[in-house]
Amino acid sequence: MPKSKIKKNITAADPLRLGLCCQFLEQPIKFRVTTATALQRLARRDQLARLAQLCEHNASALLAALQFCAVHKIGSFRILSPIMPVKTHPTIGYRVEELPNAQAIVRQFQDCGDFARTHGIRTGFHPDQFVVLNSPDENILARSIADIESQAEIAEWVNADTVNIHGGGGYGNKPAALDRFRINLERLSTRARMRLTVENDDKTFTPADLLPLCQSEEVPLVYDAHHHRCLPDNMDVDHATEAARATWKKREPLFHLSSPLEGWSGPKPERHHDYIDPKDFPQAWLGWPLTVEVEAKAKELAVAKIQKDLASQK
Repeated sequence: MPKSKIKKNITAADPLRLGLCCQFLEQPIKFRVTTATALQRLARRDQLARLAQLCEHNASALLAALQFCAVHKIGSFRILSPIMPVKTHPTIGYRVEELPNAQAIVRQFQDCGDFARTHGIRTGFHPDQFVVLNSPDENILARSIADIESQAEIAEWVNADTVNIHGGGGYGNKPAALDRFRINLERLSTRARMRLTVENDDKTFTPADLLPLCQSEEVPLVYDAHHHRCLPDNMDVDHATEAARATWKKREPLFHLSSPLEGWSGPKPERHHDYIDPKDFPQAWLGWPLTVEVEAKAKELAVAKIQKDLASQK
């Protein structure tokens, strides 16, 4: 595997770095998106002009988001996947070089990376669940690789060190599906491969399923404790934590945390609550350098609450 050339300054003063995911609930920081349907009404020149405006706005919003994180001691920010809207769409998609003021747009994103680096804020991407590396359908696979490569390109500008995906589908044969994942890793560029991580999910692949792949291919495991409780295996949280931590080699591990909307005995425990129940925060995650992305619907309010809850336990 090629060595990472990511310029890193992602060491937080507190060994635990809490992360905000993509959006805000109350803060007036908004990212804008569009649809292919809306753009298809326009001539190509007008499409690109509109897309340039959206990208410029989103770069400004990203800087504002990072500034908020710096002020509120939030150590990580997950960047909205369509921060450059419909970039990989099969008919409306575009290369950044096609946009009006392309160099200025890239510079805006690079400024975000400079700010994040200076203030010790870690950034990353999490493509949606339909982005998979093990689909037997070549069209789905090609679109997935295009999405990963697009986010890796932006990650290079903003100093993001992760592009995190799920293991994908089992397709009736999980070992074969993971073999396809291994094979398709070779189709990624260096900048995508060095940032790629894989996460256990709540339907198909547990930590025990993914760890052999992570260990053999040097793909870090993003351990999701909520998913693990929904889809358990023979590992407890402490064992899974240590095994996942070891896959990160010289990088700070990144894990996910959420709480069930209607409790663990509710009808659908996989659904996310607005906040994190502090009892759901594993004790094994405390006391060593770790990024924990807070996957909660109350967004910045949820991060603030778990910050206070954890501080009160010290």
